[in-house]
Amino acid sequence: MKAVVFHQHGGPEQLRYEEVVPPRISSHEVLIHVKACALNHLDIWIRQGVPGYPLSLPHISGCDVAGVVEQVGTEVANLAVGDRVYLSPGLSCWQCKWCRSGRDNLCPSFKILGAQVDGGYAELVKVAGGDAIPMPASLTLEQAAAFPLVSLTAWHMLFPLGGLRPGETVLVMGAGSGVGSIALQIARLAGARVITTVGADEKIPKARALGADDVINHTKEDIPQRIKDLTGGAGVDLVIEHIGPEVWEACLRSMAKGGRLVTCGATTGAEATTNLRYLFSRQLTIKGSYMGTRADLLQVAELIGQGKLKPVVDRVFPLKEARAAQEYLLSRKVFGKLVLSVE
Repeated sequence: MKAVVFHQHGGPEQLRYEEVVPPRISSHEVLIHVKACALNHLDIWIRQGVPGYPLSLPHISGCDVAGVVEQVGTEVANLAVGDRVYLSPGLSCWQCKWCRSGRDNLCPSFKILGAQVDGGYAELVKVAGGDAIPMPASLTLEQAAAFPLVSLTAWHMLFPLGGLRPGETVLVMGAGSGVGSIALQIARLAGARVITTVGADEKIPKARALGADDVINHTKEDIPQRIKDLTGGAGVDLVIEHIGPEVWEACLRSMAKGGRLVTCGATTGAEATTNLRYLFSRQLTIKGSYMGTRADLLQVAELIGQGKLKPVVDRVFPLKEARAAQEYLLSRKVFGKLVLSVE
Protein backbone atom coordinates (compact mmCIF):
# COMPACT_ATOMS: atom_id res chain seq x y z
CA MET A 1 0.00 0.00 0.00
CA LYS A 2 0.99 3.64 -0.36
CA ALA A 3 1.62 5.75 2.74
CA VAL A 4 3.33 8.95 3.86
CA VAL A 5 6.16 7.94 6.17
CA PHE A 6 9.02 9.58 8.03
CA HIS A 7 12.14 7.53 8.77
CA GLN A 8 13.74 10.07 11.10
CA HIS A 9 12.61 13.12 13.03
CA GLY A 10 13.02 16.54 11.47
CA GLY A 11 11.33 19.00 9.15
CA PRO A 12 8.60 18.49 6.54
CA GLU A 13 11.21 17.22 4.09
CA GLN A 14 11.32 13.98 6.11
CA LEU A 15 7.85 13.01 4.84
CA ARG A 16 8.03 10.45 2.04
CA TYR A 17 5.22 9.04 -0.09
CA GLU A 18 6.21 5.43 -0.61
CA GLU A 19 5.20 1.78 -0.74
CA VAL A 20 4.95 0.06 2.65
CA VAL A 21 3.82 -3.31 3.94
CA PRO A 22 0.06 -3.21 4.66
CA PRO A 23 -1.08 -3.90 8.24
CA ARG A 24 -2.40 -7.32 9.20
CA ILE A 25 -5.28 -7.56 11.65
CA SER A 26 -5.85 -9.87 14.60
CA SER A 27 -9.19 -11.41 15.56
CA HIS A 28 -10.36 -8.34 17.53
CA GLU A 29 -9.36 -5.76 14.91
CA VAL A 30 -10.68 -4.29 11.69
CA LEU A 31 -8.84 -3.09 8.62
CA ILE A 32 -9.98 0.27 7.28
CA HIS A 33 -9.59 1.53 3.73
CA VAL A 34 -8.77 5.15 4.49
CA LYS A 35 -10.71 7.69 2.45
CA ALA A 36 -9.85 10.87 4.35
CA CYS A 37 -7.44 11.81 7.13
CA ALA A 38 -7.36 15.22 8.82
CA LEU A 39 -4.20 16.99 9.95
CA ASN A 40 -3.49 18.08 13.51
CA HIS A 41 -0.62 20.02 15.05
CA LEU A 42 0.21 16.78 16.84
CA ASP A 43 1.31 15.38 13.46
CA ILE A 44 3.96 18.08 13.27
CA TRP A 45 5.19 17.60 16.83
CA ILE A 46 5.44 13.84 16.31
CA ARG A 47 7.38 14.35 13.09
CA GLN A 48 9.73 16.80 14.83
CA GLY A 49 10.16 14.49 17.81
CA VAL A 50 8.57 14.85 21.25
CA PRO A 51 9.96 13.04 24.34
CA GLY A 52 6.43 12.29 25.59
CA TYR A 53 5.59 10.32 22.44
CA PRO A 54 8.13 7.51 22.05
CA LEU A 55 7.61 5.66 18.79
CA SER A 56 9.42 3.29 16.52
CA LEU A 57 10.62 4.48 13.13
CA PRO A 58 9.61 4.54 10.34
CA HIS A 59 6.27 6.03 11.39
CA ILE A 60 2.92 6.89 9.77
CA SER A 61 1.07 9.86 11.27
CA GLY A 62 -2.63 10.70 11.14
CA CYS A 63 -5.02 10.84 14.13
CA ASP A 64 -8.34 11.54 12.39
CA VAL A 65 -9.55 8.94 9.91
CA ALA A 66 -12.74 8.27 7.96
CA GLY A 67 -13.07 5.35 5.61
CA VAL A 68 -14.65 2.03 4.71
CA VAL A 69 -14.28 -1.28 6.52
CA GLU A 70 -12.10 -3.54 4.37
CA GLN A 71 -11.69 -6.59 6.59
CA VAL A 72 -13.24 -7.69 9.91
CA GLY A 73 -11.62 -9.85 12.59
CA THR A 74 -13.46 -12.98 13.69
CA GLU A 75 -14.21 -11.57 17.16
CA VAL A 76 -15.70 -8.29 15.87
CA ALA A 77 -19.49 -8.41 15.80
CA ASN A 78 -20.51 -4.77 15.40
CA LEU A 79 -19.10 -4.07 11.94
CA ALA A 80 -19.26 -5.48 8.42
CA VAL A 81 -17.19 -5.06 5.28
CA GLY A 82 -18.32 -1.92 3.44
CA ASP A 83 -19.43 0.04 6.53
CA ARG A 84 -18.51 3.72 6.46
CA VAL A 85 -16.80 4.62 9.71
CA TYR A 86 -14.74 7.22 11.51
CA LEU A 87 -12.06 6.18 13.98
CA SER A 88 -11.70 7.20 17.59
CA PRO A 89 -8.34 8.99 17.85
CA GLY A 90 -8.03 7.95 21.50
CA LEU A 91 -7.22 4.28 22.10
CA SER A 92 -7.75 2.77 25.58
CA CYS A 93 -7.64 -0.69 27.14
CA TRP A 94 -11.29 -0.71 28.36
CA GLN A 95 -10.25 -2.95 31.28
CA CYS A 96 -8.64 -0.66 33.89
CA LYS A 97 -10.39 1.32 36.64
CA TRP A 98 -10.23 4.53 34.61
CA CYS A 99 -11.86 2.97 31.54
CA ARG A 100 -14.53 1.27 33.66
CA SER A 101 -15.36 4.57 35.36
CA GLY A 102 -15.76 6.44 32.04
CA ARG A 103 -12.47 8.34 32.28
CA ASP A 104 -10.76 6.38 29.54
CA ASN A 105 -8.42 9.24 28.58
CA LEU A 106 -6.66 8.58 31.93
CA CYS A 107 -6.06 4.92 31.02
CA PRO A 108 -2.41 3.94 31.73
CA SER A 109 -2.19 2.45 28.23
CA PHE A 110 -3.97 5.37 26.51
CA LYS A 111 -2.56 6.07 23.06
CA ILE A 112 -3.42 8.36 20.20
CA LEU A 113 -3.85 6.94 16.72
CA GLY A 114 -1.05 8.28 14.53
CA ALA A 115 1.08 9.21 17.55
CA GLN A 116 2.22 6.17 19.50
CA VAL A 117 0.86 3.83 16.79
CA ASP A 118 0.71 4.14 13.00
CA GLY A 119 -2.18 6.24 11.74
CA GLY A 120 -4.10 7.37 8.71
CA TYR A 121 -1.57 8.92 6.32
CA ALA A 122 -1.98 5.67 4.40
CA GLU A 123 -4.32 3.68 2.22
CA LEU A 124 -5.00 1.20 5.05
CA VAL A 125 -5.00 1.38 8.85
CA LYS A 126 -5.96 -1.13 11.54
CA VAL A 127 -7.74 -0.52 14.85
CA ALA A 128 -9.63 -2.53 17.45
CA GLY A 129 -13.22 -3.17 16.38
CA GLY A 130 -14.57 -0.93 19.12
CA ASP A 131 -12.53 2.02 17.87
CA ALA A 132 -14.30 2.15 14.49
CA ILE A 133 -17.61 4.00 14.80
CA PRO A 134 -20.37 4.28 12.18
CA MET A 135 -20.30 7.65 10.45
CA PRO A 136 -23.17 10.10 10.78
CA ALA A 137 -25.00 9.64 7.47
CA SER A 138 -25.22 13.38 6.89
CA LEU A 139 -21.45 13.87 6.65
CA THR A 140 -19.02 13.60 3.77
CA LEU A 141 -15.93 11.51 4.36
CA GLU A 142 -13.84 14.68 4.57
CA GLN A 143 -16.15 16.13 7.24
CA ALA A 144 -16.12 12.84 9.16
CA ALA A 145 -12.33 12.96 9.27
CA ALA A 146 -12.29 16.62 10.29
CA PHE A 147 -14.20 16.45 13.56
CA PRO A 148 -13.14 13.67 15.99
CA LEU A 149 -9.95 14.81 17.75
CA VAL A 150 -10.69 18.53 17.97
CA SER A 151 -14.36 18.04 18.78
CA LEU A 152 -13.90 15.62 21.65
CA THR A 153 -11.08 17.86 22.94
CA ALA A 154 -13.25 20.98 22.81
CA TRP A 155 -16.22 19.22 24.44
CA HIS A 156 -14.04 17.88 27.26
CA MET A 157 -12.56 21.35 27.86
CA LEU A 158 -15.89 23.16 27.86
CA PHE A 159 -18.00 20.82 29.99
CA PRO A 160 -16.31 18.14 32.14
CA LEU A 161 -13.35 20.43 32.90
CA GLY A 162 -14.62 23.95 32.21
CA GLY A 163 -18.06 23.51 33.73
CA LEU A 164 -19.64 25.84 31.16
CA ARG A 165 -23.12 27.09 32.04
CA PRO A 166 -25.69 28.95 29.90
CA GLY A 167 -25.30 32.71 30.10
CA GLU A 168 -21.58 32.66 30.84
CA THR A 169 -19.00 34.44 28.70
CA VAL A 170 -16.33 32.31 27.04
CA LEU A 171 -13.09 33.40 25.38
CA VAL A 172 -12.08 30.88 22.70
CA MET A 173 -8.54 31.46 21.51
CA GLY A 174 -7.87 30.98 17.79
CA ALA A 175 -11.18 30.70 15.95
CA GLY A 176 -9.36 29.51 12.85
CA SER A 177 -7.83 26.51 14.58
CA GLY A 178 -9.45 23.10 14.64
CA VAL A 179 -10.22 23.26 18.36
CA GLY A 180 -11.27 26.91 18.18
CA SER A 181 -13.60 26.52 15.20
CA ILE A 182 -15.63 23.79 16.92
CA ALA A 183 -15.31 25.09 20.51
CA LEU A 184 -16.95 28.40 19.65
CA GLN A 185 -19.85 26.55 17.98
CA ILE A 186 -20.33 24.27 20.99
CA ALA A 187 -20.19 27.17 23.44
CA ARG A 188 -22.73 29.14 21.44
CA LEU A 189 -25.03 26.10 21.19
CA ALA A 190 -24.79 25.77 24.99
CA GLY A 191 -26.13 29.30 25.45
CA ALA A 192 -22.88 31.11 26.21
CA ARG A 193 -21.70 34.45 24.94
CA VAL A 194 -18.63 33.71 22.80
CA ILE A 195 -15.68 36.01 22.26
CA THR A 196 -12.90 34.68 20.05
CA THR A 197 -9.59 35.73 18.53
CA VAL A 198 -8.16 35.59 15.01
CA GLY A 199 -4.86 36.61 13.45
CA ALA A 200 -6.16 38.27 10.27
CA ASP A 201 -9.11 40.48 9.37
CA GLU A 202 -10.30 38.09 6.66
CA LYS A 203 -11.00 35.50 9.36
CA ILE A 204 -13.38 37.78 11.28
CA PRO A 205 -16.52 37.13 9.14
CA LYS A 206 -15.76 33.40 9.17
CA ALA A 207 -15.67 33.40 12.97
CA ARG A 208 -18.93 35.36 13.14
CA ALA A 209 -20.57 32.92 10.72
CA LEU A 210 -19.79 30.11 13.18
CA GLY A 211 -21.54 31.96 15.99
CA ALA A 212 -18.97 34.23 17.63
CA ASP A 213 -20.56 37.28 19.26
CA ASP A 214 -17.34 39.30 19.22
CA VAL A 215 -14.05 38.76 17.38
CA ILE A 216 -10.66 40.22 18.36
CA ASN A 217 -7.77 40.47 15.89
CA HIS A 218 -4.89 39.74 18.25
CA THR A 219 -2.33 41.17 15.80
CA LYS A 220 -3.92 44.62 16.04
CA GLU A 221 -5.74 44.72 19.37
CA ASP A 222 -4.78 44.20 23.00
CA ILE A 223 -6.76 41.15 24.09
CA PRO A 224 -7.21 41.96 27.82
CA GLN A 225 -8.20 45.55 27.06
CA ARG A 226 -10.74 44.49 24.42
CA ILE A 227 -12.16 41.90 26.82
CA LYS A 228 -12.46 44.59 29.47
CA ASP A 229 -14.31 46.84 27.02
CA LEU A 230 -16.60 44.04 25.83
CA THR A 231 -17.51 42.81 29.32
CA GLY A 232 -17.84 46.13 31.11
CA GLY A 233 -14.62 45.43 33.02
CA ALA A 234 -15.80 42.07 34.38
CA GLY A 235 -13.71 39.69 32.27
CA VAL A 236 -14.69 36.26 30.95
CA ASP A 237 -15.89 33.28 32.97
CA LEU A 238 -14.02 30.65 30.95
CA VAL A 239 -11.02 30.64 28.62
CA ILE A 240 -10.39 27.85 26.10
CA GLU A 241 -6.66 28.01 25.33
CA HIS A 242 -4.33 25.87 23.22
CA ILE A 243 -1.67 28.29 22.01
CA GLY A 244 0.69 28.63 24.97
CA PRO A 245 3.20 31.29 26.01
CA GLU A 246 2.41 33.71 23.17
CA VAL A 247 -1.03 34.38 24.69
CA TRP A 248 -0.79 32.97 28.23
CA GLU A 249 -0.57 36.24 30.15
CA ALA A 250 -3.26 37.83 27.97
CA CYS A 251 -5.58 34.90 28.75
CA LEU A 252 -5.05 35.20 32.51
CA ARG A 253 -5.64 38.95 32.46
CA SER A 254 -8.85 38.46 30.48
CA MET A 255 -10.45 36.33 33.20
CA ALA A 256 -13.11 37.45 35.65
CA LYS A 257 -12.60 36.90 39.37
CA GLY A 258 -13.17 33.22 40.02
CA GLY A 259 -12.72 32.50 36.30
CA ARG A 260 -11.56 29.21 34.82
CA LEU A 261 -8.98 28.50 32.13
CA VAL A 262 -8.59 25.15 30.39
CA THR A 263 -5.54 24.54 28.20
CA CYS A 264 -4.87 21.64 25.85
CA GLY A 265 -1.90 22.67 23.73
CA ALA A 266 1.33 24.56 23.33
CA THR A 267 1.72 25.54 19.69
CA THR A 268 3.98 28.50 20.60
CA GLY A 269 6.13 26.69 23.16
CA ALA A 270 5.98 24.50 26.22
CA GLU A 271 6.79 26.96 29.03
CA ALA A 272 4.79 29.95 30.23
CA THR A 273 5.27 32.33 33.18
CA THR A 274 2.46 32.86 35.68
CA ASN A 275 2.20 35.56 38.35
CA LEU A 276 1.10 33.48 41.31
CA ARG A 277 -0.12 36.51 43.28
CA TYR A 278 -2.47 37.38 40.46
CA LEU A 279 -3.59 33.76 40.26
CA PHE A 280 -4.54 33.32 43.90
CA SER A 281 -5.74 36.86 44.64
CA ARG A 282 -8.31 36.61 41.84
CA GLN A 283 -9.10 32.98 42.76
CA LEU A 284 -8.53 31.70 39.24
CA THR A 285 -8.65 28.04 38.24
CA ILE A 286 -6.31 26.54 35.63
CA LYS A 287 -6.84 23.02 34.31
CA GLY A 288 -4.95 20.95 31.78
CA SER A 289 -6.88 18.86 29.28
CA TYR A 290 -5.59 15.90 27.29
CA MET A 291 -7.93 14.72 24.54
CA GLY A 292 -11.28 13.56 25.99
CA THR A 293 -13.34 10.49 26.68
CA ARG A 294 -15.25 8.20 24.36
CA ALA A 295 -18.46 9.60 25.87
CA ASP A 296 -17.35 13.11 24.87
CA LEU A 297 -16.74 11.94 21.32
CA LEU A 298 -20.12 10.24 20.99
CA GLN A 299 -22.03 13.21 22.42
CA VAL A 300 -20.46 15.71 20.05
CA ALA A 301 -20.76 13.30 17.10
CA GLU A 302 -24.50 13.08 17.67
CA LEU A 303 -24.84 16.87 17.51
CA ILE A 304 -22.69 17.00 14.37
CA GLY A 305 -24.83 14.30 12.78
CA GLN A 306 -27.94 16.35 13.57
CA GLY A 307 -26.43 19.40 11.86
CA LYS A 308 -26.28 21.44 15.06
CA LEU A 309 -22.49 21.66 14.80
CA LYS A 310 -20.45 21.86 11.60
CA PRO A 311 -16.98 20.42 10.92
CA VAL A 312 -15.04 23.20 9.22
CA VAL A 313 -12.83 22.01 6.34
CA ASP A 314 -10.46 24.64 4.97
CA ARG A 315 -9.09 22.59 2.07
CA VAL A 316 -8.32 19.06 0.92
CA PHE A 317 -4.92 17.79 -0.28
CA PRO A 318 -4.12 14.46 -1.97
CA LEU A 319 -2.31 12.05 0.35
CA LYS A 320 0.91 12.33 -1.62
CA GLU A 321 0.94 16.09 -0.88
CA ALA A 322 1.04 15.61 2.90
CA ARG A 323 4.23 17.66 3.13
CA ALA A 324 2.58 20.63 1.43
CA ALA A 325 -0.41 20.22 3.74
CA GLN A 326 1.76 20.31 6.86
CA GLU A 327 3.63 23.34 5.57
CA TYR A 328 0.32 25.09 4.92
CA LEU A 329 -0.85 24.23 8.44
CA LEU A 330 2.25 25.99 9.80
CA SER A 331 1.51 29.11 7.74
CA ARG A 332 -1.35 30.13 10.07
CA LYS A 333 -3.52 30.89 7.05
CA VAL A 334 -5.82 27.99 7.82
CA PHE A 335 -9.42 28.39 9.02
CA GLY A 336 -10.69 25.04 10.24
CA LYS A 337 -9.19 21.70 9.27
CA LEU A 338 -6.93 20.45 6.52
CA VAL A 339 -7.76 17.00 5.17
CA LEU A 340 -5.82 14.47 3.13
CA SER A 341 -7.87 12.63 0.51
CA VAL A 342 -6.93 8.99 -0.09
CA GLU A 343 -8.00 7.20 -3.27
